[in-house]
Amino acid sequence: MSYTFKDHFSTNSSGYSRFRPVYPSVLYQYLATLTQNNDLAWDCATGSGQAARQLAQHFKQVIATDASESQIKAAMPCNSIVYRVCPAEQTDLPDQSIDLVTVAQALHWFDLEPFYAEVKRVLVKRGIIAVWTYNLFRLSPEIDALVNQLYRVTLANYWPAERQLVENGYADLPFPFKQVQEIPEFAMTAHWSLPHMLGYLRTWSAVTRCIDVTGNDPVTQIAAQLEQAWGDPTQERAVAWPLSMRIGINP
Repeated sequence: MSYTFKDHFSTNSSGYSRFRPVYPSVLYQYLATLTQNNDLAWDCATGSGQAARQLAQHFKQVIATDASESQIKAAMPCNSIVYRVCPAEQTDLPDQSIDLVTVAQALHWFDLEPFYAEVKRVLVKRGIIAVWTYNLFRLSPEIDALVNQLYRVTLANYWPAERQLVENGYADLPFPFKQVQEIPEFAMTAHWSLPHMLGYLRTWSAVTRCIDVTGNDPVTQIAAQLEQAWGDPTQERAVAWPLSMRIGINP
């Protein structure tokens, strides 16, 4: 059986690798405490391998897969990570071989029923699946207002329908596992200059789609306003993204 891959990211794989924020190391430390063994983790929809590289510090080996060949090519090599191009819903991983499955900011793109069947096939008994997502960052009231206008108004017609699932923190998605109820709160944090933030905004799939359709870069159109609100463009500011997370245990 073949699966249709909704590729919203291959055209800016290098941008993802350069500008996307890094999930907190304490998140991976926590996940490693949930598994009975730390032999093998599967980072599904790994993108540029951000989560996989962190997992590699806690697991003997990490299998990092993505349906986008260009994303895999942009991923940073690591001795304990095996990168593979394949859909989330169908892999060649052995039965009951995986201690932990992670999906960072990608579950909303999957065909969930076959993906969950694949997860249940490859997870060991009482293995863990952890999925998480994040929405808009928080920086300052003035900058947040401009970014919110870009996100909700300028780009309103360019976001795929699945984006609503991110806004709801995956609460509306089915999750057929025994859930871990008390999960610590995690957030991504970074310190960015204005050029870095502009680079990040250009990794949004809706920005790429808007440029393709209109020929205009919506980030460039608000860059002057953002600079006025920012001040010295080289000054680094603190940025934060609260994470929404669901964790399940394979029976």
